[in-house]
Amino acid sequence: MGDITTSDVTYQGEGVRLAGFLARPRDEKPRPAVVVIHEWWGLNDHIKDIAQRFAREGYVALAPDLYSRVGHKVTKDPDEAGKLMESLQSQHALKDLNATTTYLKTLPFVDAWKIGAVGFCMGGTFALMVAAHNSDIKASVPFYGQIPPTDSLKYLVAPILYIHGGQDTWILRREAERLAQGLKQFGRPGEVKIYPECPHAFFNDTRPEVYRPNEAQDAWQRTLLFLKQHLY
Repeated sequence: MGDITTSDVTYQGEGVRLAGFLARPRDEKPRPAVVVIHEWWGLNDHIKDIAQRFAREGYVALAPDLYSRVGHKVTKDPDEAGKLMESLQSQHALKDLNATTTYLKTLPFVDAWKIGAVGFCMGGTFALMVAAHNSDIKASVPFYGQIPPTDSLKYLVAPILYIHGGQDTWILRREAERLAQGLKQFGRPGEVKIYPECPHAFFNDTRPEVYRPNEAQDAWQRTLLFLKQHLY
C-alpha cells in the first residue's frame, strides 16, 4: 500500500545491546506497532519481509533479534536452529521482548498505547507468552507456537488469535484444542483458527515444502482484521 522506510536498529536491553529490523510508513504520524518475533532460524529475510508487509498496512513493525545474546546468528540448518532455540532461555527472551516494547514506546511515530505481537514457530511460543507477561501488548497473534500449561492461560492480559495447522507434527492439534478450551474456561478473549490440511510453518513462503498459499493468505487477512480490531 503506502510508501515505507526500513532500517536496522539497536536498543538497550537488560545487560545486552539488542538488534532489530524496523519497517514503517514513511510519514511521522504516530501509528500502532507490531513486534514481529522470528522463528528458530533467526532474524532472516523472511521475517524482515513480514515486517515490511505490516508497514505497508500502516503499522510500525519491529522484528527484534532474539539471538542478540549469542552473536546475531541466522541459519538455514535445522540442527543449528534447534541448538540456537534450546540455548535461548525463556526469561532472556521475555526480558528482550519487554525491552523491545519499551523502545517502541519511545519512538515519536509509535502510538505507545497500541502495540501488538505476531510470532511464528518459536516466535509463536513467545508471542503467546508475552500476552501473559507484558501489559504493553494489547493483542497477540501466535502462529503454531507451543501452548503453555492450561492453568497459566488465566494470566493472559491481551486477546489472542492462535493460528494452527491441523497436520502439524510439532504442535499437535490436540494442543491447539486445549488452548481453545482453556480460553473458554478462564473467560479470556481469544480465538483458535485451525487449518485442517496444513503442516507446521505453512505461512513461510520461502519453504515450498510446507508453504500453503491459500491458507497463508487467509491467515494473513485474519491477522490484519484481528490487529485492526484491537489496535486501531
